[in-house]
Amino acid sequence: MRVAIVGGGAVGLVVAGDLAAAGVDVVLYERDGLGSGATGRAAGVCYDAFADPTDAAVATRALERYREWGLLSPRPYVWGAREERDARAVREQAAEMRDLGLAVEAIEPETLGERYPAVGTSDLTACAVATEAGTLDPDAVVEYLAGRARAAGATIRTGTPVSLAGPTTVETADSGTGNSPAAGGETAFDAVVVAAGPATKPLVAALDIPLALETYRAQALVTEPVATDLPSFYDASQEFYWRPRGDGVLVGDGAHAVDPQKCDPAADPEFVASALARLRGATALDPGVARSWAGPCTATPDRDPLVGPVADGCWVATGWQGHGLMRAPAVGEWLAERLRDKSPTIDATLAGQFDPTRFDGDETFHPLGDPTADW
Repeated sequence: MRVAIVGGGAVGLVVAGDLAAAGVDVVLYERDGLGSGATGRAAGVCYDAFADPTDAAVATRALERYREWGLLSPRPYVWGAREERDARAVREQAAEMRDLGLAVEAIEPETLGERYPAVGTSDLTACAVATEAGTLDPDAVVEYLAGRARAAGATIRTGTPVSLAGPTTVETADSGTGNSPAAGGETAFDAVVVAAGPATKPLVAALDIPLALETYRAQALVTEPVATDLPSFYDASQEFYWRPRGDGVLVGDGAHAVDPQKCDPAADPEFVASALARLRGATALDPGVARSWAGPCTATPDRDPLVGPVADGCWVATGWQGHGLMRAPAVGEWLAERLRDKSPTIDATLAGQFDPTRFDGDETFHPLGDPTADW
């Protein structure tokens, strides 16, 4: 069996590594460098706090594999609310997650403040914590997954843009770089997996395959060093998050819809100012900014990804809503198992819930779910 993977992010690298380890002849094509898309710009928060059974199963399996690979740094994930409407949702979510057997507990804001004195809790009305969560270093994840795939025998060709001449035919213009490079031209495979972020849509559109996929731009910053211990935290009322990263704190927010070809990689000054202000208002911290950036994320009408076959032999994996790095080990494993006609480790409900053909492909929707936002 010969399989091509288009896209050198975390998902593509997991699929390549799992297939190669099973004896499949794999070639991975990346138009730039490995992890140069959403994976390399990811926040690296990893948790299983999902009330949906399929999402919870995917997240639990992903955490298991990241632990097995030694890539997960344990770090509790807390989400809290300041408005009563949001507080009710936090309490209900925590109860539903416990019913799924997840290590999640609702805690009083005062208790959170005792555990983490730097977190401001005076105006929090509810919070919950996922204790089995952790954080990832995106660069370390890419390095490990690429090494794993190469060691198993996968061919990885970077700097190699491709197009699809057919559902299972990849066309390259030049040789690119990487182990065992080949001349440009058309190459036929038994299957092709397109996991190329926003580029997935135009790639399969060349085969007259429509995808219900839109792109938005997410922004993040990392502060200068802070001398305190913090959990990963999502503020459900103010809609921003933070996590410790290195000696500083990564703060994420500032999402808006964009043309995929016009996604400025530099964070907006307005975002930097507002994110710092919210961090200072929610904690006892007052740090400066060490660096900031922006990157593309993909969205679907129902916020579930598009994972599975779209034509005979042609598969896609995209639409992560910012959760691609977090889900990669589990979804990549599922794809590799399905491609080999092996019973999937994760229950097959994933096949229906994430089915990429569940939409017509011509749906009009706002990628952030807000029709009044600038788009």
